[in-house]
Amino acid sequence: MRCFLGLALPDPVLDLLERLQEDIPVGRLVPCENLHITLSFLDDQPEARLEALHQELLGLEAAPLRLELRGLGVTGGKSPRVLSAEVTANAALTSLHRHLRAMAQACGITLPRARFRPHVTLARFGPRLQPGQLQQIHQLLQHFGGFTTPVFTVQQITLYQSTLLPEGARYEALAQYPLRAETA
Repeated sequence: MRCFLGLALPDPVLDLLERLQEDIPVGRLVPCENLHITLSFLDDQPEARLEALHQELLGLEAAPLRLELRGLGVTGGKSPRVLSAEVTANAALTSLHRHLRAMAQACGITLPRARFRPHVTLARFGPRLQPGQLQQIHQLLQHFGGFTTPVFTVQQITLYQSTLLPEGARYEALAQYPLRAETA
């Protein structure tokens, strides 16, 4: 089963992102119901490993996160593949990401080494953008470079199943794990 751990966004933030998406002239927009922050992509895993991770996550002790989105960015080098809203640097989020990776690895899930760059994917671009489309993306980045959301609180982690379909991925929440203050 293809899965990932992520953070769902509160409705006011989703509303802001959906309004922002109305001004994105190129690419395939990510549906509002799929907007999230990925903590750890688990890839295809057998159910036994996911069940082991689920049991571990039931005992997770981590405080709720206060996050903010600030600015837009692209990934993919000279030919952008993804447009995203960037998450402001947050030590608690980075620490949680590391902890979740360690938990997954302890359950036998092999994760690729990748730099953690928390973001919300807003649009995806095909492999062959036309020069005019590249210019539109550049203008979009300049125009919305100052985009921010109010600080928001995330109170749970979600284990999502990701099903790839011709029209794009469909995400289904399999389980949720509350973020609560650590006990002494």
